[in-house]
Amino acid sequence: MLTMVLLVLVLLLLGGCSRSTGPEVRGSQETDPIAALLAGPAGADEPPAGGEELRRMGYAVQVGAFAVLENAVGLEASLARRGIDAYYFRAETGLYKVQFGNYTTYEAARTEAQQFRQQSLIDSFFIAVPDQYSVARIQRSGRGDIREELVITAQRFLGVPYRWGGEDKGGFDCSGLTMVSYRLNGLDLPRNSRAQFDAGRAVAQQALQRGDLVFFATQGGRRVTHVGIYIGNDQFIHAPRAGQTVRVANLSSNYFKKTYVGARTYL
Repeated sequence: MLTMVLLVLVLLLLGGCSRSTGPEVRGSQETDPIAALLAGPAGADEPPAGGEELRRMGYAVQVGAFAVLENAVGLEASLARRGIDAYYFRAETGLYKVQFGNYTTYEAARTEAQQFRQQSLIDSFFIAVPDQYSVARIQRSGRGDIREELVITAQRFLGVPYRWGGEDKGGFDCSGLTMVSYRLNGLDLPRNSRAQFDAGRAVAQQALQRGDLVFFATQGGRRVTHVGIYIGNDQFIHAPRAGQTVRVANLSSNYFKKTYVGARTYL
């Protein structure tokens, strides 16, 4: 009996461990009430296994307000060449902005932004605070649906040209689209598709919900090379390939049925 009790305690301790992937954001995930909000539906036949809970975004720096996409792409590329994890996005106004950083304090974000401005890397800037993200607003008000917010964000990029890995002018690469959709809502999703696949919890295709990510091996085998965000009714939003724009596709199409390798949820 004593052996069984000790085994249960060991398993509980192991289950509570998580690996840090970057600077900590203020607050503990173990006691964070948002965990209940973001949990999957109760009573699921087969709850997802594996993966880690995404960290929430802290303070970030926003710069620019461009009507021309290439101007935002150029600023992002300029910052990226200096090792800054920057990404552009289309705001609700239709203008393009650039955001970077995930700082634990407002002061840290502002200090680094001022240094970049003194180096003429950026001009005026704005500090995005954690309370402004959808995940925090939903927690605070008790109203809203984070999955719906993720889909709405992804839909803002429909029609934007594809681009791969920040090296071509204009548009989004596939994992950049999903990453930005999550980060703009306050969840720190990794940048590339394979890291996104590893970070999530497996979910069966028939159990997909809006906001989950779907993954494909478009170069053969089982290696993840493509990702999209599920929007319901067998459809997902993705950035297909160079020369095309962000669009809606069907999981049931012959191509995506053949290359599908699985889905992940983070909520």
